[in-house]
Amino acid sequence: MFALSSDDLHKRIVGCADGPASFNAEATEAGLSVVSCDPLYRFSADEIRQRISETSDIIIEQTRGNQDEFVWTSIRSIEELRQLRMGSMERFLADYEIGKQKGRYVDAELPILPFAGGTFDLALCSHFLFLYSEQFREDFHVAAIREMSRVASDVRIFPLLAVGARRSSHVDPVCQRLQEAGYCVTIEQVPYEFQRGGSQMMQVGKADRDAMASILAG
Repeated sequence: MFALSSDDLHKRIVGCADGPASFNAEATEAGLSVVSCDPLYRFSADEIRQRISETSDIIIEQTRGNQDEFVWTSIRSIEELRQLRMGSMERFLADYEIGKQKGRYVDAELPILPFAGGTFDLALCSHFLFLYSEQFREDFHVAAIREMSRVASDVRIFPLLAVGARRSSHVDPVCQRLQEAGYCVTIEQVPYEFQRGGSQMMQVGKADRDAMASILAG
């Protein structure tokens, strides 16, 4: 999703809106440094497990009803998707309580993160920003990305699609506003596509101090 290189994986990584995913558990097992943030982490493992139990069938049936919005190659069927997602969530749950004690799972949500500037090298956000474009306005997206850029020098967001497998209407204005503020913003092709047309990420580099000073000076 994020075109991560081997060097990228060995950086200090923060995941925003990570939810019940296994990336943190797998990365930690491999000796990597990852902190995950999500308001879900204010709950216990049992409470999260209950929530997964209550919603998993609903999500799968919604996917079944919109199969044409997905590319069934690396994942070949609805049943395989169910197995992969439940396996990932179980791996997360097995790691969650000890990871929370060690500060790897943090109860936090965009657009405010409880970290000092420059704490991380790389900030990742998947299937949150742009996906829920109807629920979160353009201003929220700009504030969230600027906050991720405050705590990390490299920000990557995937995908650029809203619900319904359509390009989010926020992408272009958010790009423009960030660029006008001095950030380096690019749209990059990645070697992953599950949602049809969802094979691009937004990459945001640190604001250029000289550019910022010039803009502020008028």
